[in-house]
Amino acid sequence: MSGGLDGEGLPVGFRIVGAVTPFERRVERMVRRIPAGRVASYGRVAEWAGKPEAPRAVGRVMANCDGALPWHRVVNAAGRLVPGHEAEHAERLRAEGVRVADGRVATPVPWWDGPRRRIT
Repeated sequence: MSGGLDGEGLPVGFRIVGAVTPFERRVERMVRRIPAGRVASYGRVAEWAGKPEAPRAVGRVMANCDGALPWHRVVNAAGRLVPGHEAEHAERLRAEGVRVADGRVATPVPWWDGPRRRIT
């Protein structure tokens, strides 16, 4: 594209930020409930927040959070840490007593069993 604009007519690197959706709010509430020293997968968080088909949307919420969420307690289903942020992710998890090795949570993975009921 000429002029350094993306397909939406915005300068490259800019993005449109909309209002927080109800699903995003449920994800945020759920992630805040994950206890220190435990982890949950993107898929499980999506399920608990009412959209089991949306683990990538959970990842987007984590990527766009301002740091107020304990994003580091969310990993992929295999226990892998966030690509490109493994060092910080590992450091935060280790500070809570979670063992990390080779870019993933070490087995046995301290999975959180989740809430007693789904967040609405």
